[in-house]
Order: sequence, then C-alpha cells, then structure tokens
Amino acid sequence: MDHYIDIKLLPDPEFPPTMLMNALFAKFHKGLIDHGGGDIGISFPEISQGTRTLGQRLRIHGNKDSLDRLMSLSWMQGIRDLVTTMPIQPVPDGAGYRVVRRVQAKSSPERLRRRLMARKGIGMEAARVAIPDCAAEILDLPFVEVTSRSTGHRFRVFIEHGKLKPTATSGAFSSYGLSATATVPWFQSLS
Repeated sequence: MDHYIDIKLLPDPEFPPTMLMNALFAKFHKGLIDHGGGDIGISFPEISQGTRTLGQRLRIHGNKDSLDRLMSLSWMQGIRDLVTTMPIQPVPDGAGYRVVRRVQAKSSPERLRRRLMARKGIGMEAARVAIPDCAAEILDLPFVEVTSRSTGHRFRVFIEHGKLKPTATSGAFSSYGLSATATVPWFQSLS
C-alpha cells in the first residue's frame, strides 16, 4: 500500500456530512465489489476520538495500479458533484500504520430471541423474558449506515481505527475496505 486517494465531502446546504458519508461509503462499497481483489483499504483521517462520526474525508489506500483500476470504474457516478477527489498520491515518508476494522455488536435482542425460539422450541413471550431488550450491546464507535442490497434493510457498519504501529502488516481487505489484521498507512492530511 504505497499510494492513496483522498475524497473530501463538499459542504451541502441540504444534506448533513454524515448522510453524504453514508452515500459515499455505499458507492465505494459497490465499487470495491466490482473491482474485486481485496487489496484496497480505507481510513478516515479526520476521525476524532470520543465522537461517533468519521469526519468528512475518506482515504483509499492501495498500490497505484489497483487504485487506477478502481477509479476507472463508474462507482462515483451520482456523487462526483458532492465531493472533491484528489489525484492518486504516494504515501509520504514517515507514515505510521494502523488497522481499520469493522466491529460488529452482538446480535440484536430480536435476532437472539428468534434463534432461541428455533433452538429451544419456545414461544415469543418466553424468549422475551429470557432475552430482554436491554441485552443489546451498544457500541460507542463511529459508523456509516448502509442498505443491504439483498434484503433492503439498513444497518450500521461500526468502524474502529486501531493503535498506531511503526510497521505495516499485510493481508486482505473486505468489500468495505476494512480488515481485522492488515494495516493501512496513517499520516496527517496534506491538503
């Protein structure tokens, strides 16, 4: 991962930045699916600790050829007017590295109840007593909301930026550009 692209949201009077980031992330996810490969990662360089927002900049990491191929696809159609896309740049010297990964909460109480009912053959009321609504795990992490292409349901993709490391770790990235083990370069925005 020796190159990157920064995509910055432009101010919009009609839509808040979080809504625009959700749309950008959904388009990017579709682009990664079309691209294939698992060799492109992301980070959010404007993330700030203690907030649940990812900032207004999406940074895409990869090698130059892979980034060229991704950007040649039509995934940015419909969002180009809402963002500024920087050209592909080499990662600056002295960059650190960090894992940027998806964190999934334990299943929702409703899903846990359905599983319990199927496993134990009990009714909804007994499942509700066994698994109260307060059983939901609340994550205090920034997230993007995406819509499942198969079910149409909206859900949150919680994103955690790991600790800064001095060396890179290679590995594969998901169709969200996230990895539980592989690192992406981390450095201050140059623009």
